[in-house]
Amino acid sequence: MMTDPISDLLIRIQNATRRGHKSVTVPASRLKGELLRILKAEGFITEYERVTADGHPALRIQLRYLGERQPIITGLRRISKPGKRVYTGRRNVRPVMGGMGLTILSTSKGLMTDQESRRASLGGEVLCCVW
Repeated sequence: MMTDPISDLLIRIQNATRRGHKSVTVPASRLKGELLRILKAEGFITEYERVTADGHPALRIQLRYLGERQPIITGLRRISKPGKRVYTGRRNVRPVMGGMGLTILSTSKGLMTDQESRRASLGGEVLCCVW
């Protein structure tokens, strides 16, 4: 039984990039799809698509690399966990690595990056950081 599907997604992406895989398949959910939409818009992944794996809905993620084996995603960190939720106010949303990375927040208007939440003046649950 999986208790944290977001951590599962991030770990699978991290493991696949470390092994140099071109793609990785994860079980599908609406939240994971929104998170992948943000990663694609920010240029961390090439593409993602809904597929069926063993009769269950899944998401196939095409990973992005610089050159042969240098992954774009060098680090992922899950911030808010099921055992310890982390929330931030609109004034406390900070850039990751001087703006080179991004923080993904779950706000009342849906998932947003740290830049979008500062523009919209919204705080929320800090899901993860990607750099």
